[in-house]
Amino acid sequence: MKSLVANEHFKVHFIGLIRLVRPKQWIKNAFVLAPLVFSGQFFVQSQLKNAFIAMLLFCLASSVTYILNDLQDIESDRCHPKKSKSRPLASGVVSKTSAVLLLLFLSAALALGWFVMPQVFMVIISYLILNLAYTFVLKHKPVLDIFTISLGFVLRVYAGGVALDVPVSSWMFITTLCLALFLASVKRRQELINIGSDSRKTLEGYSLPLMDFYSQVSSIATLIFYSMYVMSVRAELALTIPIVIFGIYRYWFLVDRTGVGESPTDVLFEDQQMAITVLLWVIVSCWLIWN
Repeated sequence: MKSLVANEHFKVHFIGLIRLVRPKQWIKNAFVLAPLVFSGQFFVQSQLKNAFIAMLLFCLASSVTYILNDLQDIESDRCHPKKSKSRPLASGVVSKTSAVLLLLFLSAALALGWFVMPQVFMVIISYLILNLAYTFVLKHKPVLDIFTISLGFVLRVYAGGVALDVPVSSWMFITTLCLALFLASVKRRQELINIGSDSRKTLEGYSLPLMDFYSQVSSIATLIFYSMYVMSVRAELALTIPIVIFGIYRYWFLVDRTGVGESPTDVLFEDQQMAITVLLWVIVSCWLIWN
């Protein structure tokens, strides 16, 4: 009987450790692969390997920041209706000691990246510094918080370009920034609606009309800058513009009708049309560039 209880406890604890690194959130690191797609080198084996190694390093780096953030936010997460149950530290499934040990292990594994891709590792150092600033200071500063989140995506794209040793268009950077600002603005908007401003200090500086404005401006800017990038740099991708428009329309529809958006990753995994739209964009983009 004691053995069964011990095994069950170990299983729950192990699953909690897996949830602590948030593997589902690693989909965000696919932004590292953007230069691989747009450079047309996705069938070059060496470049494919470099891109995926860079993405793996970012997966380790993002998990390190998630653990740090959860350690810092234990008390506030315990007051959150969802995070109090879903976050391993806030729910008590994983102890602080276990989280710190896992943090040290992942940090050591990440440090090996210096010997594999030193130039990409320097970008990751910038990403880690940015997220440390976010965890301890910037997430409490309205506007700066959503820009900090968004710059993390820009760094992912830049790391992809560094890994492949290919230039990244300024249009790609600004499009990525605007898309990330859109997702971050919607995230804050939904947090205001679902849990109110008391749950997060920075939300006290926001209002629903303001977040609606931010979301609308950034979504429109995403469409404009992506279209300008396509028309000026990659004219063959003109057919992908309607796909991007549909994706943003679908996302807004889901936010308005179902109240999702607090976690963009959940939207991608849970809505079939969004998943198909992203997959279709990747397939069509690769096909058009290759041909």
